Amino acid sequence: MNADTQYRTLPRPQGGLKHHYGSQVHILSQPYAMSLLNELCAPETHQPRVNGLVNQLYDWLLAQVADREFPTAQVERPTRMQQYHPEGVYIGEQVDRATKAVVVDIARAGILPGLRFYEGLNHLLAPENVRQDHIFMNRATDAEGRVTGVNLSGSKIGGPVDDAVVLIPDPMAATGSSTSEVLRLYRDEVEGSARSLVVVHLIVTPQYLRRITTDFPDVRVYAVRLDRGLSAPEVFETLPGESWSQENGLNDQQYIVPGGGGFGEVMNNAWV
Repeated sequence: MNADTQYRTLPRPQGGLKHHYGSQVHILSQPYAMSLLNELCAPETHQPRVNGLVNQLYDWLLAQVADREFPTAQVERPTRMQQYHPEGVYIGEQVDRATKAVVVDIARAGILPGLRFYEGLNHLLAPENVRQDHIFMNRATDAEGRVTGVNLSGSKIGGPVDDAVVLIPDPMAATGSSTSEVLRLYRDEVEGSARSLVVVHLIVTPQYLRRITTDFPDVRVYAVRLDRGLSAPEVFETLPGESWSQENGLNDQQYIVPGGGGFGEVMNNAWV
């Protein structure tokens, strides 16, 4: 049976927001996702709409990341039309269902994104190759409310990560403290060598990107939006990363501006 040439090598999405942060950083500020994120961050948006928007955004992000990061395989799979025509067979490329994936859920804002990725990957890949790990941590702050680090209170890691795509979906990437600790944990303490480490956010700051790209240069970073809202006016006229040292997306308490507030509080309706 002949294979149609158009399916032999499927197109993969390219590009994103133009910037100078490096090739590992992908800012996917496309109209669909930006529209949903703008509604999510608005002060009048409350539950249950909040979590519904988070679900929509992370479903979209999973598709974007899978198209760019996951290996593919050639398949030959009958369709329902094969009973009428022997040509009723798809022959071509798709995501390789044998790919191993580990989703890391960082409590508390990462609980829902982690679950969404985990459930989505169980449909995309062979379920026996998909795992979810759990990390429990919170910001450590000083008397003025400034972030000084993170408190790692526990974790449930289901085994080694050999040849797995390790995905860390966490909505707000402000200082990089939490993400750095999770990446350090998987680099230094979890057995096995991952196929790739991929962090997936809704919003990132320039400060976060500097920390992650410096400390973990092989990590792939995906986000919908880059926020540098407290930068000087002239910085807004430059491409992101062009004046990296002058860019600022954090207030004195290390909350993102323009941002959307503390997503852990908003998503869980818990304000302490």
